[in-house]
Amino acid sequence: MDNKYDAIIVGGGILGTFHAFHALELGLKVCLVEKDAYPQGATTQNFGQVVPSGMNSKWQKFGRRSLRIYKDIQSKFDISIRQNGTVYLASDEEEERLLVELRAINNNNGYSSKMLTKNECLDRYPGLRRAYVKAGLFFPDEVTVEPRTMIHRLLDYLVKERGLEMKTNFPVIACERKAIGVEVLSARGELLEASKVIICNGSDFKTLYPELFAQSDLEVSKLQMMQTKTQENYALKGSILTGWSIRRYEAFHECPSFAEIKKNEPQDSLQKQWGVHILFKQAMDGSVILGDSHQYADADKVEDLGYDLDMDIDNFMLEEAKKIIQLPTYQIQRRWYGMYSQCKSSDLYKKTIDEDIHIITGIGGKGMTGSAGFSKKNIATIFNT
Repeated sequence: MDNKYDAIIVGGGILGTFHAFHALELGLKVCLVEKDAYPQGATTQNFGQVVPSGMNSKWQKFGRRSLRIYKDIQSKFDISIRQNGTVYLASDEEEERLLVELRAINNNNGYSSKMLTKNECLDRYPGLRRAYVKAGLFFPDEVTVEPRTMIHRLLDYLVKERGLEMKTNFPVIACERKAIGVEVLSARGELLEASKVIICNGSDFKTLYPELFAQSDLEVSKLQMMQTKTQENYALKGSILTGWSIRRYEAFHECPSFAEIKKNEPQDSLQKQWGVHILFKQAMDGSVILGDSHQYADADKVEDLGYDLDMDIDNFMLEEAKKIIQLPTYQIQRRWYGMYSQCKSSDLYKKTIDEDIHIITGIGGKGMTGSAGFSKKNIATIFNT
């Protein structure tokens, strides 16, 4: 009976881990399998911002639920959560108008936010350039995480404190429904059984169901990010999102002025070509993470995005960042890119096979913010609770 479970979760990233978390909350026997020695995909390569404020009304509900879940776990086990808020900085009157409109939307939704004057922004964020900022909108309840350590600490907590069974170096090569339950087979010949299997990893989806994967409308986004050297005697609190973020994030699409403002933007800029918006976040070691860019390809043509960093993009982001905040140093110690799968036509990819095999992937940039809240609802749906 040791190899039999109520739920097997395939994929140890943020989406799979929180499906396991909520299955455990229901008192189920759960095994999470990860193809590598440890998770190393999009969950570990992102910015580490948990920002429900940037989501549309539907997903903000999941994001706000995620905030409560993160904070509850952090109160019991250190998974690197820091509640230091998120600010959006407007650089012109159009962006300021969008901030005012978003604040009104959030007031109606009961989500706390506060408008900041130009001087309040300058006082709160050292190095912020007076010539750049017009106003700000601050969300005090939002948090940051350390993405390269958080998922490992969270899994450690679930294994040690919540009874999760986890198997690493477990590439799944077959997943088949039997008369009772589902069998999962690893490349090493290890066989597991479960009432339900939930596949939360795009590469496992591609391996197990290549034809279905090819027919999906999944696409991949490649995002470039950088990390400065440690900033001496300098503190930058929370997540800093700037004017191009205001012009990009889904939450602002619901603002009355958004469509008209977007219509008047130049379409041939490098910002548009590379999908750049400028973000800042100080890591626990005092360095500052900044970025990012967005380049897209169909999921079955991911090779078209290349395997190298485009230094023209990095240099463009650095020059734009310097126009916004004067850091003690812009020396870069690390550069990387993340690859995120997402759906072109829906919020994420969901498919049920033979009633008991559930594919949930393609959450894209919503993963760090929305996974904890969304997974709670999805697990309840799958197990009819």
